[in-house]
Amino acid sequence: MRIAVTGSIATDHLMTFPGRFADQLLADRLDRVSLSFLADNLEVRRGGVAANIAFGLGVLGLRPSLVGAVGGDFEPYRVWLKDHGVDTDSVRVSDTRHTARFVCTTDREQNQIATFYAGAMAEAREIDLREVVARHGRPDLVLVSPDDPEAMLRHTRGCRELGIPFASDPSQQLARLGRDEVRELVDGAQRLFTNEYESALLCERSGLTEEQVLRRVGSWVTTRGEDGVRIRTAGRDTLTVPAVAVAEVVDPTGVGDAFLAGTAWGVPERYAARLGCAVAATVLDHTGTQEYRLEREPLLARLRTAYGPATATELSTHLGALE
Repeated sequence: MRIAVTGSIATDHLMTFPGRFADQLLADRLDRVSLSFLADNLEVRRGGVAANIAFGLGVLGLRPSLVGAVGGDFEPYRVWLKDHGVDTDSVRVSDTRHTARFVCTTDREQNQIATFYAGAMAEAREIDLREVVARHGRPDLVLVSPDDPEAMLRHTRGCRELGIPFASDPSQQLARLGRDEVRELVDGAQRLFTNEYESALLCERSGLTEEQVLRRVGSWVTTRGEDGVRIRTAGRDTLTVPAVAVAEVVDPTGVGDAFLAGTAWGVPERYAARLGCAVAATVLDHTGTQEYRLEREPLLARLRTAYGPATATELSTHLGALE
């Protein structure tokens, strides 16, 4: 299965604050906040939603095409992604802007304050999916993840015009999108991905009930942190998959799942979601979003412990790319 992943490509600047943000906020001064937090450390990492997803798919043995816009400073990042199985030939390089930046501070209770600078991402709206198809051939699925809003809408329309199945992950851009824009991103999506908070926000922004959303998509995958994953499809019972236990969350940034890899392999949804939870647990053990390693036997052991031997057996044949 050929997957094209559209969305943001960024550099993450991740800091940790040893205290609690809540202790610094004054209830009667929230309209004039001026705060500075002394961070203990700084980690500069590769990130961006689309790049993180493409990296994960590449590590699992797929060869996804990454579609997004970057600055002239992207070249070392490009080499890294190509070395991990990602096709970057459809990445647009800006002549004038830097690659996007994500700056995030996490306190001791895992609360986060973040700022995102779009930079070259604003030029993603200039990318035409027809050029991607001409370059790589027709993908079996296009994932439309957070990006320049105009780019997200253009890619969604392009999928409809070209008859290419698409999955929608509006997540971080929901706050910027209007009612009709959210509906356009949702309508006809083979998969809709949100976390639990985003599920409620999506309904609020679109003016649709959950039942109405379900009638517009193939299935709705909701990640729920320590409560695992919920998959809903209109007319079918809800599938709930528990999370894989993690002893200590090192960094909550970039906790995605490998659900798309399972979909590409054609395994049943429950196994795809279990793989996603196991990979997410591995990501949680590391600082940053592309600093983890997936090793076949430890991953299978995690699956076996959390979900039983049948799950490990079902997925083992698809994990041949791992050492």
